[in-house]
Amino acid sequence: MQNLEINTMDTKSINHFNYLTVNDKDREWGLFLTTCGYQSIPPSKVNPFLSIHPSVYSFNTKRGRVLDEFQLLFIVKGSGSFESTHCAKTQISAGNIILLFPGEWHNYSYDAHTGWDEYWVGFDGINARSMMPSSFFSESDPVFKVGIDDEFISYYKSIIEYAEQEAKGYQQVASSIVRHMLGLLYFKTQNSLFSDKEVVDKINQARIIIRNNINNKISPAEVAEQLGLGYSWFRKAFKKYAGISPAQFQLQIRLQRAKDLLLNTNLSVSEIAYELTFDTPGQFSTFFRQKAGLTPKEFRNTGRLKMDSNNPALEQTATESDDTDKPV
Repeated sequence: MQNLEINTMDTKSINHFNYLTVNDKDREWGLFLTTCGYQSIPPSKVNPFLSIHPSVYSFNTKRGRVLDEFQLLFIVKGSGSFESTHCAKTQISAGNIILLFPGEWHNYSYDAHTGWDEYWVGFDGINARSMMPSSFFSESDPVFKVGIDDEFISYYKSIIEYAEQEAKGYQQVASSIVRHMLGLLYFKTQNSLFSDKEVVDKINQARIIIRNNINNKISPAEVAEQLGLGYSWFRKAFKKYAGISPAQFQLQIRLQRAKDLLLNTNLSVSEIAYELTFDTPGQFSTFFRQKAGLTPKEFRNTGRLKMDSNNPALEQTATESDDTDKPV
């Protein structure tokens, strides 16, 4: 690992540049780090750090750059701009996270009047490549507004600390932090779309009503009516927040309950069907097979065999029983 530490007199801060080595074991993990660090660029100054970066990371604001890895940049102070092949020029301010994609031309620069401070982490691997781009992250929407979030800052600092210690296994723990950061970034972004607390409360109330009425015939339209909402608006808001329609959510809850009853009770398939308000056992069996890929009886038999095989107490009981039956 190449580690560069520079003290900038203008900001009285320590700048960290870590370029990490990767071995075959790290690649097997599926996600590994390539670089991480922090730098503070003071106002009205030419960036003093670009010349010391390895050539693969060299950057010229007139030409931009293409990397063969992902990077997460967190701007914690100052402002500037960002653009890429799939993203028009966008103003950047403190509290923005920028996700860079491999093979994607990009360009960014800080405002000479403000400078900027940034944390970054570079990463790659089979899992990273399969995760992005996807419905979670896209080259056309690489800028995220999370605010000056202490949680993210603490994760960047932890990654830098692990990288600088370079102890055995540091790649695995540091890359796991990155995976968590990506999940957190997605979570915060999705929930920031629902700043109206009243809307979120209504959707959560709807989910509670659906769960509490698992044994009753209640339609999504009736749920909306109970909440004093128009069904069309309710359905759109629910799907946008939960990722599935209220009807699909209701079906998933019924399927979960059916699986629980099949594995953990002795109720017959017919009794389970009527408890979950299906009109006939045949209707229930068709629904279950379509959703679970097995008939209710097949699911019960397969699940209980697995439970028995993974239960040491049952295995011990069976052994003792076998010994008792043997002639002395």
